[in-house]
Amino acid sequence: MKMLFPVILAILGLVGGVAAGHFMKPPPALAAMAAGGHGASEPVLAADSGSDHGGGHNTPTPEDPSSIPTADDHNPADDAKYEYVVLDKQFVVPLVNESRVHAMIILSLSVEATVDGVDFVHRRSPKLRDVFLQVLFRHAHSGGFNGVFTGGQAMADLRAGLRDAAKGVLGETVHDVLVTDIVRQDM
Repeated sequence: MKMLFPVILAILGLVGGVAAGHFMKPPPALAAMAAGGHGASEPVLAADSGSDHGGGHNTPTPEDPSSIPTADDHNPADDAKYEYVVLDKQFVVPLVNESRVHAMIILSLSVEATVDGVDFVHRRSPKLRDVFLQVLFRHAHSGGFNGVFTGGQAMADLRAGLRDAAKGVLGETVHDVLVTDIVRQDM
């Protein structure tokens, strides 16, 4: 009987791993793009195919994988225009279901700002954190962190909301907002 217990645990672990792999695989559209030569972390899918969220970049869509930026599209002159300002504290968003917190989302964000606007971003960081939390709570209440919350559409919607909020506080100083880490902890 003592020998049977470790074998049963090993089988349960194997079955659990296979099930997790099956349920966590990317949607077919992302898998096809990854197979077409684009890395799984490269695609950034837009909320809608015709939107342009400032900065003049084309926003790729799942229907048009050829519009996804590649290393060949990189303009070295853009590197001299922008700096990345890491917001020093993480953002914690509780997910509430029936008056009970059932999960927490923890994010780290960075602001891509003009080189001469870095100090301005630091000075306005309390207001920036406030508007970012408003966007994150709104995203959570609308179900944006449920299911496959790191899917292309959900992340594009979140980034667009964060970018618009940042532009409301910082104006043209901000170019983009980057989600550098995101974790969901179920309770």
